[in-house]
Amino acid sequence: MEQNIFAEGLPVRRRPHPFTLLVFGASGDLASRKLYPAFFSLYREGAIDDWFLIGFGRRPWSDSDFRQEIEQSLASFRLNEDERQGFLERCFYVQGDIDDPVSYERLAAAIKADRDLVSYLAVPPEQYRPIIDNLHRSGLSRRHPFASRVVVEKPFGRSGQEARALNEFITERYEEASVFRIDHYLGKETVQNIAVFRFGNGIFEPIWNNNYIHHIEITVAETVGVEKRAAYYEQSGALRDMVQNHLLQLLALVAMEPPTSFSSDLVRDEKVKVLRALRPLSDLDILANTLRGQYKAGLIDGQNVPGYVEEPGVDPQSKTETYAALIAHIDSWRWYGVPFMLRTGKRLGRRVSEIAVHFKKPAMNLFPQAFGGANQLVFRIQPDEGLTLYLNTKIPGLTDRSRMVSMDFLYGTGFGHPSPEAYERLLLDALIGDSTLYTRRDEVEASWAFIDPIRQAWDAQAVPLHLYEAGSSGPLAAQGLAERIGDHWRRL
Repeated sequence: MEQNIFAEGLPVRRRPHPFTLLVFGASGDLASRKLYPAFFSLYREGAIDDWFLIGFGRRPWSDSDFRQEIEQSLASFRLNEDERQGFLERCFYVQGDIDDPVSYERLAAAIKADRDLVSYLAVPPEQYRPIIDNLHRSGLSRRHPFASRVVVEKPFGRSGQEARALNEFITERYEEASVFRIDHYLGKETVQNIAVFRFGNGIFEPIWNNNYIHHIEITVAETVGVEKRAAYYEQSGALRDMVQNHLLQLLALVAMEPPTSFSSDLVRDEKVKVLRALRPLSDLDILANTLRGQYKAGLIDGQNVPGYVEEPGVDPQSKTETYAALIAHIDSWRWYGVPFMLRTGKRLGRRVSEIAVHFKKPAMNLFPQAFGGANQLVFRIQPDEGLTLYLNTKIPGLTDRSRMVSMDFLYGTGFGHPSPEAYERLLLDALIGDSTLYTRRDEVEASWAFIDPIRQAWDAQAVPLHLYEAGSSGPLAAQGLAERIGDHWRRL
C-alpha cells in the first residue's frame, strides 16, 4: 500500500523492497553528476540496504573500471574505507549496445530475479524507444510478482503529438503506474513545501483565491548560458526546455485544489485539472501576452561572455529563444481573473527560482502617503531555499511613514542541516514506487496542449525575437507584459 507521507505520526523512514538499479548512460554526465552522488547519499543515510547497481554502456569497461568511475563522481564526499568498499562492491557493469538484443540477454542474466528492477534512462531522448523496446523483448519490463519500473528524463517529446506517441509506445510495454517521468524541480524541498504550506496551515488557504490574490509570478532565471548543450538547445529553446515542464508544474502545484489525501494519483488528478483549465491562447493572445528573447554578449560577474549565436555549435543565424515570458489564466472558480506571469531565461543577472504570490491592496488605503506596496509571499526554490512574507509596518518616529519589511524563513538555518538534493528524494521515490512527485501521462499531454499553439506561432516567427544583454534582467519589452496587469516583475 502506498504510504501517505503527510500522515499523522510520521516520520517513518520509507524503505524500498530489495532492488536492482539499472542505469543506461552509465558513463554520462547526468549519471556522474547527479545519480551516483544521490544514490550514495541514500546508502550513507541508511535509506537503502538490499540493492545492486548495474551500469550499462558501450565502453569496454570491467566492473573495476566502472567502480573507479563511480568513486570519482563521489569526490565531494569524505569516504571512509568501510563506506567505500561497502558501496562499490555492489556496483557492476554490463557492456552492450542499446540496439543489440544479445546485449539485453547478457543484461537479463546479470540481474537477479528475486527483486524489483528500476531502469533509469540517463540518455538522450532518441534512445528511449530502442531501450524500452529491448527491455520489453528481453522480459525485463514486466517481472511479476516483482516490480519493474522505468525512469525517463525530460524532454518528453517535442510537441503534444510526439508526447502522445511516446506515451503510447511506453505504456504498451510498461504499465502506466511503472512509468516515472522525472522533473527534478518537483524534488526540491521548497517545491514539496508548497502543499504543506497551503494545506497544513489554516490561515492561508481561506485567502488562496481571486478574492485576495492579484497575480502570481513564477520565475526561473539562470546566469549560465547554453554551455555544452547547443545541439539539444537548438532543437528545444526556453519554451520547451523550461516552460512546458518546470514552470507549468510549479503553476499546477500552487494553483491546485486540495486532494482528499496525498496519494500519488489524487495529487496528480488535481494538478491535471489545473493544466486543463489553462485558457487557450488565440493568435492575438500569443502576440500580446507572450514574449521571446535571445541573449547577446554582455557581462556576468564581471566577465565578458559571448552571445547565444556566438556559442560553439549554435547556428549564427539561429532564432532559438533563450528567454520566454507569458501571461496565463486559469478558468476555474478559484482563479478566474488572476494572471499567472511566467518567465525563464539564460544569462540573466541573477540565478533565482521562485514563486511570488502578490496579494491585492487593502480595499481602503488609510495611509496613502506611506503605503509601501501590496503584500507578497515568496517561495524561494533556489538558491537560499526558504519563504519570505512582505508586510507593511510603521517606521519608528513621530510621523506615519511606513515601509515594507520581510519575515524570512531559511531551510538551512531553520532546521540546522541542508536540504537533500532533488535527485536524492526523487530516486528514493522511484525505488519505493511512490510517483507523487513524478508527472503522469495526462499531465504531460495537458501541458503540451497549452504550449503547442505558442510554439507553432514562435516557430513561424509570428512573435518578434527580442535581444537582451547577458547579465541583464531580460528583454526590456518584458516590462510591457507586467504593465498589462498593472504591475511589474520582481527585480532580478
